[in-house]
Amino acid sequence: MRKFSIITFVAFFIGIIWNSCEYPTLPPNPNNPPDTKLSNVPKDNDTIFPLSNMYWTGGDNDGYIARYQYRYITYHLVMGTNNEWKEFDSTEWKDTSATAVTIAFNSSDNINRQRFMVRAIDNTGAMDPEPAEKIIYTTRASPPVTKIITPMKNDTILALNTISDWWTGIKLTFTASDQTINGAIVNYAWSVDGGPWHWNSDTTLTIAPDNFTLPITGKHYIKVTSRNNTNLIDPIGDSAALYLVMPSFEKKVLVIDETDEFNFPFVTYNISDATVDNFYSRVFPDADHWDYKANKGMPSRATLAKYKLVVWHADDWPQSNPHKISDPRNIEIFTDYLIVGGKFLMSGWGILKSFAYNSNFPYTFPQGSFVYDYLHIRTVGVTELIGDCIGGESTMAAFSSFKVDSAKIAFFPFSGKLGQVNLIISPAGFTVSLYTYINLPSSSYVSYRGRTIALRYYGTTFDAVVLGFPLYFINEDDAIVMGKQILRNLNIE
Repeated sequence: MRKFSIITFVAFFIGIIWNSCEYPTLPPNPNNPPDTKLSNVPKDNDTIFPLSNMYWTGGDNDGYIARYQYRYITYHLVMGTNNEWKEFDSTEWKDTSATAVTIAFNSSDNINRQRFMVRAIDNTGAMDPEPAEKIIYTTRASPPVTKIITPMKNDTILALNTISDWWTGIKLTFTASDQTINGAIVNYAWSVDGGPWHWNSDTTLTIAPDNFTLPITGKHYIKVTSRNNTNLIDPIGDSAALYLVMPSFEKKVLVIDETDEFNFPFVTYNISDATVDNFYSRVFPDADHWDYKANKGMPSRATLAKYKLVVWHADDWPQSNPHKISDPRNIEIFTDYLIVGGKFLMSGWGILKSFAYNSNFPYTFPQGSFVYDYLHIRTVGVTELIGDCIGGESTMAAFSSFKVDSAKIAFFPFSGKLGQVNLIISPAGFTVSLYTYINLPSSSYVSYRGRTIALRYYGTTFDAVVLGFPLYFINEDDAIVMGKQILRNLNIE
C-alpha cells in the first residue's frame, strides 16, 4: 500500500513538470482581402436614365464584411470624336453598410460615360484590391425650371403680424417643370427674405408672418426652387418682390361711389353725379369719397387699409349688366380688406342680384361664394319691378324705421315706391336682421311683408352690413339717421 502511494506521488509530480513546459506554435495565416461583385442590373454598357440603382455583394473567407465604399467617374466625349472619352467629373469614395445605392449620375452632356466602382472592406480594414466595376451610359439630365404664379411680382398684400381665424398668412402658389426626358419633380422649396429653404412636396401653401423680417410693413422677397428625380436643383429658381401693408385704420370712412348716373333712372330724370355725391356727404359727414368710374376702378389695397369702414353704393338699376362690386377682381380686394379686420357696408339697387346676375331668383348662394362666406347670406329673393316697398321697419332698438323718398321715384313703374328690392330669405350664422319690408296694407304682395331687407354680420375679425335697397332713394332725413346708427353700431366713432 505504501509502495503504491509513492508511485502515485512520483507520477503526479512528473505530470506537473511535463505540463509546465512550453511548446512552439505555428504563425497565424495571413488575412485574405474580401472580394466584391456587382449585379448584372443594369447591364454593362447599357444606356440608362441618370437616376439609377446599383447593386452588389461582398464576401470574406476569413472574416466578415464590415462596410463598402463606392465612387464613380463621369466622362464626356471629346469634341469631334465618336469614341474618345475625357474625364469630366468624379466623386470621392463614399462609405456605406448597404449593398445597394441610388445614384443621380452627373449627366450634363447628351450622352455620358459612367465608370462605377465598389469595394468591400472586412473586419480588419482590408479592402478589395480590385474593386468591382461597371461601365454604363446615361442620357442628359437638366435642372428643373420653377415659376411663381402668385403673388404677382411687386404685388401689394394686406398682412398682419400674427395669424387669425380669417387671415392665415401670405398665399404662395408656384409650379415647376422638368426638362429631363422621363424626369419628374420630387421636391419644392421656398425662402423668405434670404432666410432658410423650406423643402416640401406642395406648390400651394401659406407663409406665416413670422417667416418675414421685421417690420412687416414694407418690401419683402419670396424665392422658390425645385429638385428633380436626378437630384438636380433649379440653379436660378424664381423670385418675387412684394409689399406687405399692415392696416392702420387711421381714418374713419371711405365711400366708394359706383352709382352710374348714365343708367336708369338717373339719366332719364337728369339726376347728376354731384347730387348723389352731396347726398352721401350728408349721410356720412367727413367721409372721404372715391368715384369708381372716374378713377377707372377700385382703390388700392393700401388705400383701403387706412379706413375703418368702406361704404359701397350702387344706386342705379342694373338693367343690362351687374354692378361692378360683383367683379371677381373687386371681390378679391374686398376679401383681402375684410380678413385683416376691415368693416364693410354695401347698398344698391339689385345689389345682391348682381352676384348671381344670370340666375333665377330666389337664389341660394353656395359655400365658397363671397355672399355666403363673407356677407353670411344664404338665400336671396328679389321683388317685382313694379314699385311696392314704402319703407323698412327696424328690428333692433338701436335702429329707427325709414320711409322711401316717394318724390325721387314718382315715375313709372315705381309710382313713389321701390321695386326690385332684395329679400334676405335665409341668412347664415352670426347675423341679425336690421330692417324688414313694409308695403301698403292694400298691396297684393303680401308675401314680401316682414321679410328681411337688411342685416348685420357680427364677425370675429370683420363686420358687415348689407342693405338690399338703394340708400339714395330713402328719405334723406331717415338716411342720415340710418348712417349715424350704423356707424355707432359698427363702433365707428
